Order: sequence, then C-alpha cells, then structure tokens
Amino acid sequence: MTKPDLHSRHQHLLQQLALYLQEAEQILAAWDTYSDKHTGPEGWPHDEEAYGFRQAQRDADTWRSFNRIRSGASDLVATAEVQLQRLSGRTLNHRWAWQIGALRTAEERIGALQSDWLELRATLPPSVRPGVEEYDGPLAGRNAEAWHYLDEWSLHGQAVLDIHSALRHTQFRPATAPVAALPHRDSNPAKPRR
Repeated sequence: MTKPDLHSRHQHLLQQLALYLQEAEQILAAWDTYSDKHTGPEGWPHDEEAYGFRQAQRDADTWRSFNRIRSGASDLVATAEVQLQRLSGRTLNHRWAWQIGALRTAEERIGALQSDWLELRATLPPSVRPGVEEYDGPLAGRNAEAWHYLDEWSLHGQAVLDIHSALRHTQFRPATAPVAALPHRDSNPAKPRR
C-alpha cells in the first residue's frame, strides 16, 4: 500500500472506531435500562431466560458493531503506540500508554476467540446453520466471552482518537512563537532636533 492509501485507511478506521464508541455506548445504555427494570433489589433477574436472551442480544450487537474495526484493530493500536512515542510534555496524557496496552490485550483476546469460533464452525456439518442451536449456542458463547474485551474497547478506544488528535495538533502548531508585531512607522518621520 502506498503512503496515501495507508493514511486514507487509517482515517477510515478512526471514523469507524468513533462510530463503534458511539454505538457501544448506546448498546450499553439500553442494556443498563433493561437490566435496571428487570432485576430485583439484589440484582437477580425476574425472568432468567428472558434476561439471558437480552444479554445475548447485547453481546451480539456489540460484536456486530466492533466487527467494522476488528480486522484493523491491531493496526489502530500499533499506530497509536508509534504516535504515543512522538508525543511529550503537555500533550501527553500518562494514562494513554496503559489504555493502549489494555486495547492490545483486548484485541488479542478477541482475535483468539474469533479463531476458536472459526475452527469450530469449520467442523460443523453443512446442515448446522444460523438458527440451529448447534450453531447459535457456540456463537453466543463466543460473543459472551468477547463482551468484556469489546467493553474494554468502548472504555479505552477514545485514547486512540485522542492520541491521533494530540499528534495532529502538535504537527500543525508553529515551531516558533509568533513574532510580536513591530510598531507602525510613520512614512514621513519628523527629523530629530539638534
């Protein structure tokens, strides 16, 4: 890929990450509202089956939203790590390094869970398709196991956007302080007295 193509791809991934962060927040807010209404004071669900179904829906919706950046998540993290090394001083937030590390771990776990799912799916007979428990059960299991790591991305993904913005800000800032304007000189100054 040429440098402009890489830049364009990275910009696209950043846009998709911003969309994921927005959708993940909406999915979690809807889940919290549901959970608050359908659990007792001790946190136990009123109807465990309905609650489990709704939780599985939350997991699947979050996976589906993250899927738009899943293939580029490693690149987003790697680029943020490089950008982070170029930042210093007031532009550097000291939490960013930890957050990028959490994103890398989460991305690796999501990748491993996806690989496990694809290996299992390859062993299923052709008659086992979506809508059949032998297919849907393991898929829901992958989504449930991945949810924590997807949530890590929703919690810390903003750091990738913030690092990118901070680096852009430092690149566009003038290298030197602006020169103070010189006082206006009259084009016909009075001659000094002797």
